Amino acid sequence: MKLKIIHTNDVHSNYENFARAASMIKELKDENTLILDGGDFADFKSIELQGTRGVAALELLQSTGYDALTIGNNEMFNSIETLEHMATTSPLPFISNNLRKKDGSEIQGVVKSAILHKNGLRILVTGASPDMDVFNDGLGISVSDYVTMTQQEISSRAGSYDICILLSHVGTAADEELALAIPEIDVVISAHDHQLYSEAKLVNETIMNSAGNYAEHIGVIELEVANGKVELLHSATYSTIDAAPDSVVMDILKDNKVKALASLGKSLYDLPEPLWHDVIEENPLTNLIADGLRDMMQCDIGLINSGIANAGLFHNISRQKLIEVCPSPLNPTSFEVQGKQLKKAFTQSLDAQACLADGRGPGFRGKFVGRLHFSGASIIHDGKRVQDILIDGELIQDEQWYKVASSDYLQRGSGYPDLAENRNQVYMAEEIKDVIQIYANQPKFLEQAFKMRTERQAEHAELGSPPL
Repeated sequence: MKLKIIHTNDVHSNYENFARAASMIKELKDENTLILDGGDFADFKSIELQGTRGVAALELLQSTGYDALTIGNNEMFNSIETLEHMATTSPLPFISNNLRKKDGSEIQGVVKSAILHKNGLRILVTGASPDMDVFNDGLGISVSDYVTMTQQEISSRAGSYDICILLSHVGTAADEELALAIPEIDVVISAHDHQLYSEAKLVNETIMNSAGNYAEHIGVIELEVANGKVELLHSATYSTIDAAPDSVVMDILKDNKVKALASLGKSLYDLPEPLWHDVIEENPLTNLIADGLRDMMQCDIGLINSGIANAGLFHNISRQKLIEVCPSPLNPTSFEVQGKQLKKAFTQSLDAQACLADGRGPGFRGKFVGRLHFSGASIIHDGKRVQDILIDGELIQDEQWYKVASSDYLQRGSGYPDLAENRNQVYMAEEIKDVIQIYANQPKFLEQAFKMRTERQAEHAELGSPPL
């Protein structure tokens, strides 16, 4: 019996590309086709998803004929409540065999596996989600070992299926080890590390394929299943670049954008004066974020890069405006770092070219790295070098560890590599845009955001300290 699998992975809400992929999927599928996604289909950078709690993504999958998907890290990032809303609303299975709430209870709507039927075949589809390690607690999740849980789920289904497919969002290298460890897996759809295979490959007789990312390609696997054997007949990954956009997908996006804007565009409150923004110079919007982070996480200092925001905030604040200004799904993060690393990072920040560097990094949805902004500290510099940093009025000490409230972007050393030398990280489930929403509505924090924390002068003689 023949079975065709068409698959995508790591679409990351690049839905204009997906509209082209959908056209190709509809063209290539037949009555013996299974359509699957390997996770990270729903990236909440999308206005359509933010404003519909992910329902827009479900409508896109359903309209294209998908049969199942697994849960990637991006399906988790908008909160466990949103994930549950999507999973319980979804007309197709949301699959993860190793994901639970951090209290050990099940996530509503999420299933460990599903038995699908095509061309007389019983097809077991299970899926594994990535372990977000120190982020797990902040996200409200618990992630078990994917090898153990995959083996357990397949064993529990023994005798009830003809072919086993794993949707794996743990990375291609890990999948190769998994294929060696669990020979019962017939097909692995790999995801998470955005690998593009030109065709499927065999590892321990397990068929593996990955279709890159951003819906720039779709994967196709054609199989013959007979007498307990699964034979690979043909495989390929096809570029979507020349395909015409699917009109149904485009209409769904258009309709959901209208719904999202109506929901997200509602006024939250008015600002008494604008919070202007700049990538290179100190500005009140980024100061507000630094102050809010420090207060929220009760740290010695707050520290954030101005590239976290794309523009300033003016009079009317809505959720839509916050998403536009601060689209990155980055989280408030505290960590400890030594004074010498803080000085090196801020010295780098004095260079305009460093501020204008490409800010690309995990979770970052802006353009530039931007200048570092502090809360709880004052900095004297000459435009090229830091002369003094005072924390609560005392000179910073090179070897002393300071507790910093920041973002997971800076904690990883993105943009400012010296900050990666840190310890004792703690993450919160909120996003930086939530910090803005909370603190821009408090007069005390608005007022102090306009108080500049850096001073430029040729020499600093008052404290009698040499340049740092």
